[in-house]
Amino acid sequence: MKILIIALLVILAFGIFRYYRQRAYLKNLTEDEFVKGYRKAQLIDVREPQEFDRGHILGARNIPVTQLKQRLIELRKDKPVYLYCQSGSRSARAAQILHKKGYEDISQLKGGFKKWTGKIKSK
Repeated sequence: MKILIIALLVILAFGIFRYYRQRAYLKNLTEDEFVKGYRKAQLIDVREPQEFDRGHILGARNIPVTQLKQRLIELRKDKPVYLYCQSGSRSARAAQILHKKGYEDISQLKGGFKKWTGKIKSK
């Protein structure tokens, strides 16, 4: 029982550490904040292609988080990167990858695409 409690505390501490570390390099933007800046940024939808085809934010490029490491050449380090996924977890993972590769101006849509109320495009 004691080992289980210690393991849970370690997992909890690690989660808290990751959360605060991520806040240092990833900006969580409300929809209004996102709209104000995404036209000047590289707008990346990190969902899978079939999700993207069902609907995406106008002007977004689809680079699934599963392909991000292989497609980094498509992104510029000198321009802001605005990320979104369905709920926010995949875009946070994408931000972590970008941060490790030297990208500095990274933002994500708070709540993800499911909270988006702006214009969308479907194929």
